[in-house]
Amino acid sequence: MVHWIEDLKAPPSLSKDTLRVTPLGGLGEVGRNMTVFEINGQLLIVDCGVLFPEEHQPGVDLILPDISQIEDRLDDVVAVVLTHGHEDHIGAIPYLLKRRPDIPLLGSQLTLALVEAKLQEHRIKPFMLTVREGQVEKLGEFECEFVAVNHSIPDALAVFMRTKGGTVLHTGDFKMDQLPLDGRITDLRHFARLGEEGVDLFLTDSTNAEVPGFTPTEKDIGPVLSGVIAKSTQKVVVASFSSHVHRVQQVLDAAVAANRKVVLMGRSMVRNMGIAEELGYLDVPKGVLVDQKKIDNYRDDEIVVMCTGSQGEPMAALSRMARGDHRVQLQEGDTVILASSLIPGNENSVFRIINSLMRMGAHVVHKSNAKVHVSGHASAGELLYCYNIVEPEQVMPVHGEVRHLMANGELAEATGVPPESVLLIENGTSVDMKQGRARIAGRRDIKFVYVDGSSVGMITEDDLQDRIVLGEEGFVSIVVVIDRKSKSVVTGPDVHARGVAENDRVFDEIKPKITAAIEDALKDKREHTTHQLQQTVRRTIGPWVGRKLRRKPMIVPVVLEADRS
Repeated sequence: MVHWIEDLKAPPSLSKDTLRVTPLGGLGEVGRNMTVFEINGQLLIVDCGVLFPEEHQPGVDLILPDISQIEDRLDDVVAVVLTHGHEDHIGAIPYLLKRRPDIPLLGSQLTLALVEAKLQEHRIKPFMLTVREGQVEKLGEFECEFVAVNHSIPDALAVFMRTKGGTVLHTGDFKMDQLPLDGRITDLRHFARLGEEGVDLFLTDSTNAEVPGFTPTEKDIGPVLSGVIAKSTQKVVVASFSSHVHRVQQVLDAAVAANRKVVLMGRSMVRNMGIAEELGYLDVPKGVLVDQKKIDNYRDDEIVVMCTGSQGEPMAALSRMARGDHRVQLQEGDTVILASSLIPGNENSVFRIINSLMRMGAHVVHKSNAKVHVSGHASAGELLYCYNIVEPEQVMPVHGEVRHLMANGELAEATGVPPESVLLIENGTSVDMKQGRARIAGRRDIKFVYVDGSSVGMITEDDLQDRIVLGEEGFVSIVVVIDRKSKSVVTGPDVHARGVAENDRVFDEIKPKITAAIEDALKDKREHTTHQLQQTVRRTIGPWVGRKLRRKPMIVPVVLEADRS
């Protein structure tokens, strides 16, 4: 495998009829999927998603692809092709369209409906073109053909690109469920036809490449959910992704069989399922849905609550139930079903919620103790089938952490793809393809773009580190007023601390040393600036706090000069 070349320079100017492929997210991580294709001065983007923050990114709402890499070339973008409607593939669209609202969006009916609802919240009216499997669209220098694939959301598509530099098949997220709930399977015959035409570069979903065999079918989940709900004698809460139409369908069917009503909780859940029902992707039996405002009209054994929060999101419905600050109050004997898999990085948050729910006395059913969820991604056996069917010239694994990408590359090699034709790269690395042959061309640094409240891209890694220190080690401020004429401290030092010591009186021991250090600096022949004096305070109190209190808090010294006018 050709992978992770160190010390790559920026890619050179692109020559005529050469296709450049540059992922801006989704490689080395599970989320913020976005890949830019460029040829003869035109750009085509596939997907534009978000990544959800981990515990070491406190206060962050979302993480976006580094769109700054193409910000000065947005007029060259001919379209954005969306493979499916999950947040890690569409969530960053509003932030892209705020920079250029008229970029055409192409995707399936459900995908574009979910995007349109999201853009309405941002007051953006997009230009959209609905496409179906088998459809071919000419987008400037790119000819795109769409292929049906099966995933954990309906209407997912792979995209095949024909360009003067060569052909590319991008699977998007997919699996090969042979008994899908909606009857829409991954079209392997279409894959085979494209393979016969010639696939120069195959971009394949890597998420489950480490998992042997085949991903179980969605049909296996329905009977398990029905059994758990039927046996429950009290309230049932089911948490899942807000876009998992198939899982909600199974819960609706299980609730009807158990003579229960269903209450949808969570703004995104209510919105997405309303769209799915309107477009015919969700079959809602008459009378089964109840508005959450009327939940108190029903006994606990008459209700199933379908909510968000399966990934431990702190403000989602399930997390609030676990804290006891939600209108749905859980009690001993209630059943909670986590009908989802763990996204890497969310494990601790999810386990904390499970522990909190069990401490309340709830019976918690999750993937580790019952078959209440199956993945939406192809396992190793399915990927092997795809490689043998498509017979690509070259392979570039996408969508996954480093271990997933490497496992996928090894599968490609096992089917006969030459090691030098398996390209393992990271975000920001460009692969150039001319006359069907691809090579790594260079790399630009890609950064995380953090969304924090209303700010986008204003939070830095240093800011996050400060937040971690504040949360784990505490905060100490020291205020000192000096008189340069008398070269003395006239007020203070006043020390205030949070999360460091039980009482601020513990700092009485260090105050005289701070005063002495400042006055020694003031009497020095060199005149010290206010900033230098603040550093003197920091150097004096920092080591003392470390030795005395065994902490490394954030230290904020403030040195003011007395006004002698």
